[in-house]
Amino acid sequence: MTAEERKVILASSLGTVFEWYDFYLYGSLAAIIGAQFFSQYPENTRNIFALLAFAAGFLVRPFGALVFGRLGDLVGRKYTFLVTILIMGASTFAVGLLPSSETIGISAAIILIALRCLQGLALGGEYGGAATYVAEHAPHGRRGFYTSFIQVTATAGLFLSLLVILGVRSYLGEQAFLAWGWRIPFLLSAILLGISVWIRLQMQESPAFQKMKDEGTRSKAPLSEAFGQWKNAKVALLALLGLVMGQAVVWYTGQFYALFFLGTVLKVDGFTTNMLIAWSLLLGSGGFVLFGWLSDKIGRKPIIIGGMILAAATYFPLFKLMSAEANPALAAAHSNIAVVLHADTANCSFQFNPTGTATFTQPCDLAKAALARASVNYRVENTPGVRDVVLNVGDQPALPITGSTPAAVTAQIAPRLTAVNYPTAANPTVVKMSGPLDVFREQPAVLIGILTLLVIYVTMVYGPIAAALVEMFPTRIRYTSMSLPYHIGNGWFGGLMPATAFAMIAQTGDVYYGLWYPIVIAVVCAIIGILFVRESKDNDIDAEEVRSV
Repeated sequence: MTAEERKVILASSLGTVFEWYDFYLYGSLAAIIGAQFFSQYPENTRNIFALLAFAAGFLVRPFGALVFGRLGDLVGRKYTFLVTILIMGASTFAVGLLPSSETIGISAAIILIALRCLQGLALGGEYGGAATYVAEHAPHGRRGFYTSFIQVTATAGLFLSLLVILGVRSYLGEQAFLAWGWRIPFLLSAILLGISVWIRLQMQESPAFQKMKDEGTRSKAPLSEAFGQWKNAKVALLALLGLVMGQAVVWYTGQFYALFFLGTVLKVDGFTTNMLIAWSLLLGSGGFVLFGWLSDKIGRKPIIIGGMILAAATYFPLFKLMSAEANPALAAAHSNIAVVLHADTANCSFQFNPTGTATFTQPCDLAKAALARASVNYRVENTPGVRDVVLNVGDQPALPITGSTPAAVTAQIAPRLTAVNYPTAANPTVVKMSGPLDVFREQPAVLIGILTLLVIYVTMVYGPIAAALVEMFPTRIRYTSMSLPYHIGNGWFGGLMPATAFAMIAQTGDVYYGLWYPIVIAVVCAIIGILFVRESKDNDIDAEEVRSV
């Protein structure tokens, strides 16, 4: 690798790390941000708006891919992803300065959501630009290795955001952090932005795009050429359904759903959860480069699809082992305490609520949501024509559900769960870490091992994906074509996973049932990929047409 090639990788990767850092800060601090910018509403409504603002960043990513992908194919890779990082960094810094709702009222919430949309748009354009720029500088036969450094950036950004939050939180103390210290990680993005912009300004345009520009062969209408012509649109569709869709759900399961499952389902405290995830990211992230390098030798498809199949085959046993280690009392309660909800299922909803704006008022829905939030395994027994909803917990007397709000129903159910020793967040059998060196204790060590294996699955599907996508499209429409399937897959299929998984858990009463979402999508994607997507590692990416299907 030449000095110039190392500079290309550093410039692209470092900037993308900072973009992901900016993006993840909001997710990690969503509850605090809800209290700061939606304080005029009750707590439940406040949390709904906070989640809606977070979802907005995911939902607009494909639109960012279209806007900046088109710009990248018309103007150039370098200048486009210079614009994206400026938008991302400025938006994040502005969140750190934004007055709270107590100061400027509803304007705070409106400005926050607008900033989140700008972050999502910028991220939609950043990844495609960075991956394309690196791949077009890489020598033939080494694109998987070179672009794998881009793939490390999402995990590195998450790790950096967790590290900064933990450090600031520990230094200031919880009270100061909640009051004003949460702004510091956002404000620090100005330093990261300055470094990224300075490095990127030193770079030259990619040789493939420069050659095309000099020859006057650039696409005049990248969007219509990429998606208005079936020969190209078909490749983008198969990239989504045969590669990215499965990659996205494995990625989100291994990094984000594992975080949600530990904290929300298994009731592990926030510090311990972040520490466990941070250790697994540290130990497993080398797999991105390893599998990127290996994909240059044996191909992209075997590794990506192999990761999907391994994940689908082992998610259930791994998450059940995680439960037994992280909260043994809860795992025992799941097995030994029968909880039955008697209701007319015609009055029960499927509580899919990706934006957090839907409300569920039926007693059946309120009871199911309360039980799901309490991490209770339960089953619903259908009682057609009966209006009353009745809950049986172990050997306790039957409990008619009479509350009309989530808080009231939760208050009804909680004493019955306590009476049969269903564990809570304060239960001493929950794993706790007081510092990073607690990794050497048996219980955290086993959990970190499980989480690291989940991260390795992530590295298998994600490490080679940038090279695979770049190799599927010709230079003239590459930025546009690869960005859209990537961000639909990761922004929608992956980003909707937490809401979908919670709805599935509430619907069935099985805390593990949400895992069927990534498993089914991964299996379907693997089948489509095996049957219809060609191996791409030997493609000539400078050719006018690239054979991809």
